Amino acid sequence: MSSIEEDVNPESTEPEVDLVDDSAEEFAGAETIDLPVEEAEVEKDLTPKAEVEKWKDVAARSQAELDNFRKRMAREKTEAIQYANRSLLEQLFPIIDNFEMGLKAAQNEEGDSSMILQGMSMVFKQFNDFLTEQGVEIIESDGVIFDPNVHEALKQEPSEEVKEGVILYTMRRGFRLRDRVLRAANVVVSSGPAVDV
Repeated sequence: MSSIEEDVNPESTEPEVDLVDDSAEEFAGAETIDLPVEEAEVEKDLTPKAEVEKWKDVAARSQAELDNFRKRMAREKTEAIQYANRSLLEQLFPIIDNFEMGLKAAQNEEGDSSMILQGMSMVFKQFNDFLTEQGVEIIESDGVIFDPNVHEALKQEPSEEVKEGVILYTMRRGFRLRDRVLRAANVVVSSGPAVDV
């Protein structure tokens, strides 16, 4: 009799044969992948409402990151525009220094009534006006307390009139562009009254 007939005919006296092989069960068990318990629990615990909330949170965080990126780029662009001419200005300062020295020499040589001196004074004023238009400020130095952030001390000299730590005179003017120092002022600082040894 065939096995089909045995299933249909319950009166059969032949013993039943187990058609499922035990090795197949072992093979099937070997192929199953065990997920970590945490991931499996998270996936099981997420109801549709919880999953919607999860994606809303992801979307909100992504939006916040994009907003921060845009703000940072706008700030960097503004700074780049504000300080774009910094290099040009720094190269212009030695020219202005030399022009100022020439102006002082002409004043000492020719006097205040010289036409050359008057012309040079007008050009010097134009230089200063140009710097002001560009947002450049002259760092105050004569007679103020020495500040290492904006002043560079070249030397100290004793002084009976000026107390210690106060700038006696400026050797070279300093400049700042808005809030950034372009060139520190070179100064001579008072060391206070001379001490006799």
